[in-house]
Amino acid sequence: MKPIVILGIFVADTAYRADRMPKMGETILGTSFALGPGGKGSNQAVAAAMAAGPGRPVHFITRLGRDDFAQIARSTWGRAGVVEDVTEDAESYTGAAFIFLEAATGNNAIIVSPGAAARISVADVEALAALIAGASVFVTQLEQPVPAALRALQIARGAGVRTILNPAPAADLPDAMLALCDFATPNESEAEALTGIAVTDVASAGRAAEALMARGVGAVVVTLGGNGALYVDGSRKVHVPVISAGPVVETTGAGDAFNGGFAVALAEGREVIEAVRFGCATAGISVTRAGTAPSMPARAEIEALLARG
Repeated sequence: MKPIVILGIFVADTAYRADRMPKMGETILGTSFALGPGGKGSNQAVAAAMAAGPGRPVHFITRLGRDDFAQIARSTWGRAGVVEDVTEDAESYTGAAFIFLEAATGNNAIIVSPGAAARISVADVEALAALIAGASVFVTQLEQPVPAALRALQIARGAGVRTILNPAPAADLPDAMLALCDFATPNESEAEALTGIAVTDVASAGRAAEALMARGVGAVVVTLGGNGALYVDGSRKVHVPVISAGPVVETTGAGDAFNGGFAVALAEGREVIEAVRFGCATAGISVTRAGTAPSMPARAEIEALLARG
């Protein structure tokens, strides 16, 4: 069975909660701390592996240092069933993120240091060209260097592999790169950053999707948070409402859950709107739980939610 292959980064999320941010030179006491797995590519790989179950392998291409945070990555992937394709980088470190959470509001400030993942190269990608070319679906984002993502998309498209670009964080991309993407999956802010069209509702999401398609993307899924997702291709626009699985606990990682579930459904040959619904169900369960990778649902949970209609 052809694998799903995902290129991206892993970072260890270090989250500190306190009443306020300290001033320069000041030390204050926090109220909580959490250490966990992060990075969009890694989260999407975990989501896909959990949604696929044991029948279809999910490979994750990245770089790690040789340190304790790398062990967090490997433990996370091992529990989910992700197959790692890792370049170990002894000259760098595994990426990490400092996340400050304001206790009263939940507002955050974040510093990301990608470390070894910032050194993912075209050569790394070309070394795994056969894996990418043999995939059922290839997925990437924009947290790793763009040249590596571009080369991987070229390899996948050249082999007839379906390609998904989750353009996060939004970046200025050449039309030639967008033309390699069967699907782009921006959220509202990313769609606006890429097109200049403010996305405030389903109608404006449709206009932004059309602008992306005019630049070469095959089809677009704009994820709309609590308003579900909008699918647009050359012949139709279909709004898929949110699929609720219960009270929302945390929305962090919902987009990654959607992309992982969407990729699995496409790999299984589901009709594209059904694939969007599968992705929405995956995200709908993830937001009922805290965390990113730890919140990703198992295949049976997604199927049960969809069966409830």
